[in-house]
Amino acid sequence: MARSTANKGISRIDSGSTHGWFVRGYRNGKTYSKLFSDRKSGGKGKAQKLAKSYRDDLNAELEQIPKKPRQRRIVISDSRNKTGELGVSRTTKIGPNGTKHECYSVSWRPEPGTQKCTSFSIKKYGEKKAFKLAVEHRRNMMREIHGPGFYKKLSVQKRAREA
Repeated sequence: MARSTANKGISRIDSGSTHGWFVRGYRNGKTYSKLFSDRKSGGKGKAQKLAKSYRDDLNAELEQIPKKPRQRRIVISDSRNKTGELGVSRTTKIGPNGTKHECYSVSWRPEPGTQKCTSFSIKKYGEKKAFKLAVEHRRNMMREIHGPGFYKKLSVQKRAREA
């Protein structure tokens, strides 16, 4: 069932002693919000009308603020990573006939909203070579996306965080 857009950006809060309509808007990573209390507004219906009016005014104001281009966030470490190379993981793939295949999977994002992946079979290449091929492939893809000095910049950032 499709959600109604009549209350887009507005949430109902009925928790403890708080009862009202909560309006939220976003622009350039900043949140703009306001609560319209049932008691202070003269009832649930009046609070909702005030919230809708405020939401419409807020959206008009936010439209006037120019959008900043989103910058890509580059992750340099992850405590869940077990291979020592971000974007490379040891996985088990299950084929259409139910057979299991051990491999190293590689993933990368060539552009925001797009994810690519491939894998290197441990049975075909052996443990060490499959891992080496996966790491090489990941690094080549990252250099292709971010430029040839990508890993040099990363090591500088990593050392700065550790200091």
